[in-house]
Order: sequence, then C-alpha cells, then structure tokens
Amino acid sequence: MRGNLSGLLICYIELCNNSIVFKRDKKLAERDYRDILKELNNVYEKANLLYQSLNIKDLKAQQKELEQETYKDDFWKNQENVTEVNLKISRIKKRIDPWEKLISEISDEKEIFEMAAAESDELVLKEISAKIEQYNKRFDDLETLELFSDESDVNNAFIIIHPGAGGTESQDWALMLYRMYLRWADDNNFAIDPIDYTPGEEAGIKSSTTLIKGDYAYGLLKSERGIHRLVRISPFDANKRRHTSFASVEIIPEVSDDIDIEINESELRIDTYRSSGAGGQHVNTTDSAVRITHIPTGIVVQCQNERSQHKNKAFAMKVLKAKLYDFRRKERDAEKQEMLGQKKEISWGNQIRSYVFHPYTLVKDHRTEEETGNSAGVLDGDINRFIYAYLRSMRNSNSSKG
Repeated sequence: MRGNLSGLLICYIELCNNSIVFKRDKKLAERDYRDILKELNNVYEKANLLYQSLNIKDLKAQQKELEQETYKDDFWKNQENVTEVNLKISRIKKRIDPWEKLISEISDEKEIFEMAAAESDELVLKEISAKIEQYNKRFDDLETLELFSDESDVNNAFIIIHPGAGGTESQDWALMLYRMYLRWADDNNFAIDPIDYTPGEEAGIKSSTTLIKGDYAYGLLKSERGIHRLVRISPFDANKRRHTSFASVEIIPEVSDDIDIEINESELRIDTYRSSGAGGQHVNTTDSAVRITHIPTGIVVQCQNERSQHKNKAFAMKVLKAKLYDFRRKERDAEKQEMLGQKKEISWGNQIRSYVFHPYTLVKDHRTEEETGNSAGVLDGDINRFIYAYLRSMRNSNSSKG
C-alpha cells in the first residue's frame, strides 16, 4: 500500500512487528533538492561572475564623485551641467543597482531554500523553484545591456525604412516592418515619435522615418540595420503565386544639439511639397512638407508630419544632423562601416534576415543563425530573440579579435 503524502515526501507503509512505519523516500527528495539548488547556484554564479567584471569599484567611485559635485553651492546655477551630471548618475545606478538587487535576491532565496528543504516545506520549495526561470530571464536582460560598447548605444534611434524594387509588393512589406517595429517599441516601453510617413499609391509605404525614444534604443535596434526579405503568397496576385520582396532598414542614433556637426546652408537643396495622406480632413492644403538633400554626400531626409513647414524643416535638419554625424563617424572608423557607408543593394543575397510564410513558416537571421517558426509573432513585434542573438555574436566576435 503506497500513498503520496506530499510532493517531495513519498511514504509507504511497511508492516513491522505488527506496527505501521512511515518512511521517507530520501533518494527522491534529495534528487529534487539537488536539481533545484543546482539551478539556483548556476544563475547566482553567472550573475556574480558578470557583476564582478563590470569594474564596480570604478563605477561607484565615479558615482560618488558626481554626487559630491551636486553638493557644491554653485552646482544648480548651470542647468545644462545639472542635467548632464544627473543623467550620468542615473545611468551608473541603472547599471549597478539591478545587478546588486538580483544577486542579493538569489542569495536570500538560497538560504530560505535550504531551510525549507530541511523542514520539508513543500510550499516554499515550489515558490522558489518557480522563480528560477524569472531569475534567468532577468540575468539575460541585464547581460544584454552589458553587451553595449558603442558610445551611441544609449541614445534614441531613428528607424528609416525604404521598400526595394517591386512596387506594391515591396511597399506593403515595408509597411509590415514599420508596424513590427512600432509594436516592438510599445511592448518594450519606448516612446514613438513619427517624423515622416509616405504611403504607397496602392498599398504600403514608400518610406518612413520614426524616432524611438528611450535608454539604449539605438544599442538594441542597431541589430535591425540591413536588408529584410519576405517570401509569401502575394495578396495582390490574382493567381496566388509566391513572391519575394525586399526592404531596407536604417538605424541611426539621435545626436544631441551640442554635437559639433557643421552644415553649410549652401550645400543643401531644400524642397517643399504638399504632404501626402489618406484624404479627407487630413489632406494638407499648403506646401508644409520639407525634403532636404545634402549635396556633397547625397543624403536625403524629409519630414511631413507637422502642419507647420518650419517644424518640419527643424525635424528634417535634426535627422540630417544625425545622419551626417553617423556617416562621418563611420568614415573615421573603417572597422565599423555597417551603416550608411556600407548600404547594400536592396536585393537577393544581401539580406540579414528572411521571413518565410510559404511553403513553410520560418524567420531566420542569416548573421547569427537564430530562427523561429513563429513568423506571425515576429511581425507582432517579438524580435528580442534576434536582437539579443546579434548582440551576443558581436560580443563574441570582439572577444576573439582581442
């Protein structure tokens, strides 16, 4: 006769000298205990190991020095300096505090777990066991932040999307990507600021520029820079044939106004035109949209989201400044020619990622081999797996070079 008295205590009845004796199946209890404790130790050790590699002493010394500066009598007189110092303090805290909180929590859970195991407290053991997956997820997220090495990684980011050849097919694909990035930004608590949106004649978009605001927006989104390929049964083909479409995605870090980028007005061609729209009350009856061409580099930017021509010009100049800064930075660093300096033809063979909906469903990143069969989920904004895989591949690449 055998009964299960708890999740970790399996007791059985043994008749001995006409009495009933309850015995604990120690082998099963010890096995479960060891497995769970091993998982706890693993996440604790990898978190502590990476935490120790962050030069914590130096970071805390920087934080203390900055905080001492805020105590000076004349500190608040210079508001630009106040903003800069407070931002630096905030970023140091954001880098250190989550690690210390995670390591402290896991350390406490280990002690509680051992006590609960000794007392056979099944409820506590289950609660701690359920938290291990959360701890691993928090570690992965924090580890991702440590993969950022570019000085612009912390900045906001412009997402610029252009369809490839193919007319309506590629324009519709560009719109699908546009929606994918908006959903990703919303899911990850980034602010969204539309700069330019030019709809296609039948469907989709001819181009779009969107500013994604939040810490490390550029650091995360830079993995999306490149050519994206779609394979599907075309909704625009009456014969239901399979079509392949391409679109390019540019990711440009936003730069602050005090960045020294000299723009000579004589090198600009500024065109105004009537902004496009869906019709009705949204049609602009004045030439408020602005397109700016930087003649020496051929860089073109445009903005039509505001009703004021002056505001559209200001936004367009902001995008141009970011593009020029990025362009010149890449010229100075030949090893990082991955943005405008290496913009590839929007066609077969140059794609960074393929999205296949027929004859099977698969999204695959050709740089990292990361893939998933959940194509619909990816287009709904679930692209973090590709972002993180790219960042880790870049870290491994840099480590091997060093």
